[in-house]
Amino acid sequence: MDASGSPENLPAASGSRKERPGAHWKVVADWAKARPWALAAADRLGRSRGRLAVVDRLMPPPPAPLTPDLSGWNAAELAAVWIGHATILLRIGGQTVLTDPVFAHRIGLGLGLITAGPRRRFAPAVDLRKLPPIDLILMSHAHFDHLDRPTLARLPKKTPIVTAPHTRDLLKDLGYASITELRWKESTDIGPLRITAEPVRHWGARTFHDAHRGYNAYQIESRTGPGRRVFFGGDSAHQELWRDLPRADLAIVGIGGYRPHIGGHANPEQAWEMIEHLKPDAVIPMHHSTFKLSHEPWGEPMERLMAVADARRVVVDRVGGMWMG
Repeated sequence: MDASGSPENLPAASGSRKERPGAHWKVVADWAKARPWALAAADRLGRSRGRLAVVDRLMPPPPAPLTPDLSGWNAAELAAVWIGHATILLRIGGQTVLTDPVFAHRIGLGLGLITAGPRRRFAPAVDLRKLPPIDLILMSHAHFDHLDRPTLARLPKKTPIVTAPHTRDLLKDLGYASITELRWKESTDIGPLRITAEPVRHWGARTFHDAHRGYNAYQIESRTGPGRRVFFGGDSAHQELWRDLPRADLAIVGIGGYRPHIGGHANPEQAWEMIEHLKPDAVIPMHHSTFKLSHEPWGEPMERLMAVADARRVVVDRVGGMWMG
């Protein structure tokens, strides 16, 4: 299902360092998987709330390239702001939805004063303290770059959360009272919105041993007014699982993290093919330009996407970009 001939799929020369990307990390992971105490430690460190991580905050990242103007937010029928990575602020059906909220300077295992993981390239485009009231938090899966407990610990706990199967335990102890897990093709109504979980080709384990966790994309449909529809793609490798889904007014789909992780993340050309299955009027590419999670250069995902995309429909191309439809 991978696109043949794309650069990340070409075999590396014998002896090249690219022949086995991540080989050292795999040795460590395989060693840890065979030791119950290491699995327990990783799980515990992966549940940090980041309260002591003062080192993370000593050198804040530079501001986002764009600063959105939210002054007319509540009056918008359909709007979106790319806060960074997979964090999108959505306005649909008179409701404000926040996807995969990650506002921390670093993501990863909590080691007390510091977080062991990638640092943000840009600060979130909207300060967490300046967010409008959130009506729904939408979580795609448990990976650290999508489910950030230090961020979730700071958001209002009365906000309902819709999330993937077997991720409730990462959220409930933070104080959230309304947590709904959806399997693929299941739906739930949150106020005037209908949320439907859709399949992706990815994986859900947060640390080493929790491969039982689910992973979703979502349709977000307004059941009032003109019935607008947003598709949030979470993470997915190349697939045709979205081909028969209803048309989306806005599609938000990841285009980064593919080199060498093409088995879990689509490259830009594959992402555009999957986007076309949804026939959207507008597209926001996400999952790039925020955290260094793979080997492709910072600007490559957008450059490759724009080489194959209908540029008129790509409505946000930089962190902080805002669209109203």
